[in-house]
Amino acid sequence: MTPTAEAVPAPSTAVPAPQIKVLLTAVFLAYLAQMTLNPIIAPLSREVGLAEWQVGVTISSAAIMMVLVSGAWGRRSQSWGRKPVLVLALALGVVTTSVFAVIAQLGMAGLITGTTLFVLFVVFRGIGFGLSISAIPPTAQAYIADITPDEQTRVAGMARVGAVQGVAQIAGAVIGGLLAWFGLLTPLIAVPLLFTFGLLLVLGRLRREPRTTLIEKPTRVRPTDPRIWPFLLAGFGLFTALGFVQIVTGFIVQDRLHLDANTAGVLTGAALLAAGLGMVLAQGLIVPRTSWTPATLLRVGGAVVLAGFLLLVPDAGPILLFGSIAVVGIGFGIAMPGFTAGPTLLVTREEQGGLAGLVAATMGLTFVVAPTAGTALYSAWPPLPVMVGAAIMAILTTFVLTYPRFRQLPPATPADSRAGQASRGDH
Repeated sequence: MTPTAEAVPAPSTAVPAPQIKVLLTAVFLAYLAQMTLNPIIAPLSREVGLAEWQVGVTISSAAIMMVLVSGAWGRRSQSWGRKPVLVLALALGVVTTSVFAVIAQLGMAGLITGTTLFVLFVVFRGIGFGLSISAIPPTAQAYIADITPDEQTRVAGMARVGAVQGVAQIAGAVIGGLLAWFGLLTPLIAVPLLFTFGLLLVLGRLRREPRTTLIEKPTRVRPTDPRIWPFLLAGFGLFTALGFVQIVTGFIVQDRLHLDANTAGVLTGAALLAAGLGMVLAQGLIVPRTSWTPATLLRVGGAVVLAGFLLLVPDAGPILLFGSIAVVGIGFGIAMPGFTAGPTLLVTREEQGGLAGLVAATMGLTFVVAPTAGTALYSAWPPLPVMVGAAIMAILTTFVLTYPRFRQLPPATPADSRAGQASRGDH
């Protein structure tokens, strides 16, 4: 029989609500910085003379960093505490995005070009930024898992993290798009400022946990663990499909609507705004009110994302373009809490940090190949990356509907963490 560990209740000392708000606000500011940058990456690359595949490699290098370091960040958030991890990550974000803004300005002025510019994009927007942002999801997810005792509150808590990301996507789309009117450099200046605000907030307002609540040696979790690999595989499919389309959204908007670089930045922001509104609608209203299980969230969300991709395939004007992206946002917003909350109900408290790192690494792994492949497919034939994304979502939805593990998940019941750890016997 497959060993399973029972979920662990939240620590007996209640977490003050203001501390939860501080952490979620820090998450919001970090994602807001990322989302403010996204609308102008495609037009910026063309402005400085980089090829589409070079943009894909830059994004993929950030994803590689997430794969490599998310597990370590997640475990450190349990052994060091949330505040030191967030301070280090946000400070790194300030430095790398500030340097990237300078590099982009020199690139637009023609002072750095070609291979040198590409390498600097990879080092600072890819590796440096990826190292910074990869600390945020596992820290937030391990924190939510630590303070929520049952399935319903766990799903709702993960949905709050997702809703924060959705609101950040909306605000980032608006801010990035509006600032693009003043030139592509303006959003680049705003990004390190947002990281700075987050850093100051954490330094001034987030309290460190008592040493007694930290875990000196968090447990590693293997991706092949039978309790969690079906969820990781489902999340991998979900984010891979998203990665094929997300990186080419700016190119789709610019090419289908025949726009110049600045206008493309603005309307790409509008497209991301539509996706963000869909995510917030799903995670702020649909998920909390349905009380669906993680498996049901994955099934329903996957089917909705598939529908959105199919609507995005034809070039049928701006209404269908933005509408289909909104549908994708709704489906993604429904499915994501199922992916992030589901496996946390099956592991012990000592494993939550390692699991959160695996979840974040799974997200990052999908963006190692998908952006580069998506831009290459777009260069070959513009509808192709959307069609590949739709095919992946069809396979994913079938898997979640038919695989027995999603229909036979053991109920999450409070138990002593050491007893749960003993029941594992394989770490």
